[in-house]
Amino acid sequence: MNKVEGVIFDWAGTTVDFGCFAPVNVFIDIFKNAGIEVIMEEAREPMGMLKIDHIRAMLTMPRISTKWEETYKRPFNEQDVENLYAEFEPELMSSLIEYTDPIPEVVETVQLLRSQGLKIGSTTGYTQTMMDVVVPNALKKGYGPDFYITPDGTNSLGRPYPYMIYRNMEALKLSASWKVVKVGDTASDIKEAVNAGVWSVGIAIGSSEMGLSLDEFNALSKEDQEKVISKTEKSFLQNGADFTIKSMSELPQLIERINDLISEGKRPYAK
Repeated sequence: MNKVEGVIFDWAGTTVDFGCFAPVNVFIDIFKNAGIEVIMEEAREPMGMLKIDHIRAMLTMPRISTKWEETYKRPFNEQDVENLYAEFEPELMSSLIEYTDPIPEVVETVQLLRSQGLKIGSTTGYTQTMMDVVVPNALKKGYGPDFYITPDGTNSLGRPYPYMIYRNMEALKLSASWKVVKVGDTASDIKEAVNAGVWSVGIAIGSSEMGLSLDEFNALSKEDQEKVISKTEKSFLQNGADFTIKSMSELPQLIERINDLISEGKRPYAK
């Protein structure tokens, strides 16, 4: 069967938590508590990575690492990363349940894909403990993939490593990487897909890359909405995405297009 067999989704910012706000506010808070003011863009840049890797990535940003040295009279070290993470996890856990609503169009689209015989997988930058909150609460609201895995299941090798995608393929019995589509909302998601050799799709509306809440997005004029969508899609393509979609309802049609490409012998990254 030369067509797409499965779709692997990211979680926050792709299928739940419009705008991916649960972790970003906590990153800003923990750095503020350490005496370092970080801006939203800095907190979002590594989004999609395993959260301790995310903290490490923020500390290596030139402006933040300079601020750290000015504040503490030394470069940051691994103990600092662990200290920040020790503060991050409980703070995120205390609010996570509030960020488990499926993003508009997700429940209906997943239902449609399943009815077409596609398997639904997922990967995340959250740990297993965090997903123990997210998964059952999202399920109560209508969204649940056939399989999910966290970096805890791949020896803490999260994105951009491809291993979570491979575990999905194994669990869901997907026969080849070019019969798999990965949908995500961050540069890390795109890189994970590229490294796994699967079709990579960036989703714009509701994404961490766009960084707007549903109310903020809806408050924009149609023209301004198009501008932020275009900027977000351009970023995904620069990171190696094969395709971008504005929102989840466009995915089934895109999968038909990918099926046509597969039947023509095309593979990811060889458009």
